[in-house]
Amino acid sequence: MNPNPYINEDLQALAETVRRFAQEKVAPGFQERDRTRVLDRALLREMGELGFIVPELPEQFGGLGMGCLAAGVIHEEIARADLSFSYLNLLASLNAQILSKYGQPEVVKPWLQKLIQGQAICAIALTEPRGGSHPAELSTRAVRTTTAQGEVYRIDGVKHFISNAGKAQFLVVFAKTDPAAGARGVSAFIVPTSTPGVHVSSPEKLMGIRGGHAFEVSFDAVDVPLDHRLGAEGTGFKTAMKVLDNSRLDVAATSLGIAEAALDAAVQWAKTRQIGGEPLSGKQGIQWMLADMKLRLEAAWGLTLQALALREAGQPFTLQSAMCKLYASEMVAFVTDAALQIHGGYGFTRDMPLERYVRDARILRIYEGSSEIQRNIIARTVLD
Repeated sequence: MNPNPYINEDLQALAETVRRFAQEKVAPGFQERDRTRVLDRALLREMGELGFIVPELPEQFGGLGMGCLAAGVIHEEIARADLSFSYLNLLASLNAQILSKYGQPEVVKPWLQKLIQGQAICAIALTEPRGGSHPAELSTRAVRTTTAQGEVYRIDGVKHFISNAGKAQFLVVFAKTDPAAGARGVSAFIVPTSTPGVHVSSPEKLMGIRGGHAFEVSFDAVDVPLDHRLGAEGTGFKTAMKVLDNSRLDVAATSLGIAEAALDAAVQWAKTRQIGGEPLSGKQGIQWMLADMKLRLEAAWGLTLQALALREAGQPFTLQSAMCKLYASEMVAFVTDAALQIHGGYGFTRDMPLERYVRDARILRIYEGSSEIQRNIIARTVLD
């Protein structure tokens, strides 16, 4: 592994450790997970034992308190081996941030401990069939009511494209507690999937990240205790916005991982593939393709590290998060496509990972806010 000039020695050592694990344990099974769409729970638990799940979680909750730069390094290295598997870690990180910051400790701590140990899977139930991921337009309702068991929130509604919901032990659900208040009427709740009234559909048939899964989840008079609300009533919109800011950084980090893998594959192929008695790497056209791939990858690194540094310092980073997510997700589309092109017909076969890189990378311009949404965020800041 070449030293990464952008991170310190401690993070470099972490990156090397995670890289070994990813290449020895995660990468060998990617084709089987892609073919069978089966989640490797044992591998997830092993990641938990090594401390690779939510390393930024504060120590009082059982985490390592290593910061978001460490998390970014882990996301990048696992995604280099398999994006669909790295998304488990990404979701765990997002949920852990919400629970540790907004949840009541006696309620959320047991879930957090299972999460970081790889013994529980979580999902964020935000996106809806008609409103997408826009929190202000949610139709799912949470009404405070009294039952024989006491006061509860009763949740009714439908969520769509909820990653990992079919395997999750709990969900973080965003719902309207005050429909007339718009964005200020959204609240967040922790909902165990075993709660009566929670129904999960069959998994969607996805183009890429097929080792992960997306589901529709319906809530039919689902009662949750008052202490399962995360934060004050009506603060869910702000929570969702913070979640999306953080998740966009994670998406950028995973984009870097796939792009690194694709560029490495293209370089090795260009050096060894002989055409007309000389390696492909001797062709100027191939050299220029590799140069453009490297250039865009390095630019994406710079934007991502800028955003991570601001987040680590506790500074506002919404603009930087949008920029790095937009650029990195579009960069990886270019790099993976160019890598497949350099491989020619061989790249189009399923015997090589190039076609999987292209399929997996496609979702990165859609989830956690599409490229168009990121451009809107950037434009608003420029015009402000």
